[in-house]
Amino acid sequence: MKTGFIGLGAMGAPMARHLHARGLLTVVGNRTQDKADALAVELGVRAARAADDYADCDAVLLCVSMDADVLENVEMLAGVLRPGSVVVDHSTVSTDTARQAADILAARGIGFLDAPVSGGVEGARNGKLSVMVGGDAAVLERARPALEAYALRIAHLGPVGAGQAAKAVNQVIVAGINEAVCEGLALAEKLGLDADTLLPTLGAGAAGNWFLDKRGATMLRSQFVPGFKCVHLLKDLRIVQAMARPTGIRTPVIEQALADYAELVDRGRGDEDTSALIVLKRGDGERE
Repeated sequence: MKTGFIGLGAMGAPMARHLHARGLLTVVGNRTQDKADALAVELGVRAARAADDYADCDAVLLCVSMDADVLENVEMLAGVLRPGSVVVDHSTVSTDTARQAADILAARGIGFLDAPVSGGVEGARNGKLSVMVGGDAAVLERARPALEAYALRIAHLGPVGAGQAAKAVNQVIVAGINEAVCEGLALAEKLGLDADTLLPTLGAGAAGNWFLDKRGATMLRSQFVPGFKCVHLLKDLRIVQAMARPTGIRTPVIEQALADYAELVDRGRGDEDTSALIVLKRGDGERE
């Protein structure tokens, strides 16, 4: 199986490395050419400079930032991939974008999966991502060897768009956990509790969760190296808000998280980890 990977950011680069470790990676691409060139040299694969560089791929996997980036790459790939090949999108975009991408590729006989991931940079580096897949089951089976290179779990959730719907649910829960953990730890600081004792105690009980475990100690030290950037969660939450609005559910978690992460971005903290939320939770006595 020959694969290409487009989007070599904090998540994409380690995912591409896992494909290479399985002997599956043929070509890498990125909007910033230098990044693609450097990884290609490191791994001994091609760096894409034109659409034709993907023409021999059985599957091309995307991990890019915005809906427009997904559609731009899909249009490009539709012109060069063979019928029967597959495009897998690991980006977080709207369900409408996923369906539009699928339609563009289907017209050329190319399969499509919307397959957003969860697990953070740690999950990408360790090859233990949760992959939420929407699309045809037979297409998933064709792409499965590639996904297994970096997945702890691959869940087929339904037709195209179902993967993005599941990721929307995931991001609501992530945002709510972030709000609670940052608020709780800001309170812990004010109450003078010792972090070295408190964090493992919380983690051993009902308050234990991934965000507390991976980010609790660093946020208390005001270290906000991403991770997952505030600006990216804000983008995701805007997508989630648009998906949730017509359902009629109550969305206080979404609204609060949107307001908080918009404020962090406005303060110039968009490229910091989402745990920078504790800066707001500290209130008048916040420390940088």
